[in-house]
Amino acid sequence: MIDLLVISILLFQGAILGLLVVAVRRRNVAAAVNAFGSLVLALLPTALDAVVRTGSGQALAFDPSLALWLGVAGFLHSLGMLGPYDSTWWWDHLTHTVSAALVAALLYAAFVVTVPSLTEHTPWPGGVGALTVVCTLVIGVFWELIELVAREIGDWYDIEPVLVYYGWEDTGLDLVFDVVGALVVVVLDVRIFVSTVERFPAVTERLLVASGWLVLLGSIAMALFVAVSGSIRG
Repeated sequence: MIDLLVISILLFQGAILGLLVVAVRRRNVAAAVNAFGSLVLALLPTALDAVVRTGSGQALAFDPSLALWLGVAGFLHSLGMLGPYDSTWWWDHLTHTVSAALVAALLYAAFVVTVPSLTEHTPWPGGVGALTVVCTLVIGVFWELIELVAREIGDWYDIEPVLVYYGWEDTGLDLVFDVVGALVVVVLDVRIFVSTVERFPAVTERLLVASGWLVLLGSIAMALFVAVSGSIRG
């Protein structure tokens, strides 16, 4: 019998593929690009499990919950690009909460494994929890800057931006719901990815450092780009 979790993963991956077809048929470039990116991310854990091997020849074996979570988040975002982002006021809040919770769950697992001293003396993961919420918020700011850059590029070349920027008020709400998603993970002590991360602590630590530098330097570069672009057009 096929596992229910596997069926759910395949359903969401198929749903994203269907939304990609719809976006292409509507000639909605932004929606098509976002659906394609969501599909790639949704398929990534399965693809890596099949291709990448450790030194012993053992598959990475990601927790299937990761593929399902990516599928759900990708489906919500792809569907939103076809209308609900504009027609349903809470859709953006839902997608940000789900996506931020996924980011937070991955960060939480990484910090639990690589910084165990933060959880040794507390029954509730306060140190790791705070670090997870802060880092999720920083990544949220990074994403909002990507939306700003997409808007600037769209304005420069008079094309529809791949990501839609709705203004500063929307940005503030996005960040609020990013924090909500992270808090849900911390308060519920969601550790479903810890077993996977524990197998590769050194790789996880290097990824955390590299990602941190990428987010920091990328945010600075994008903020400068937006400021300079705005002053030139102004």
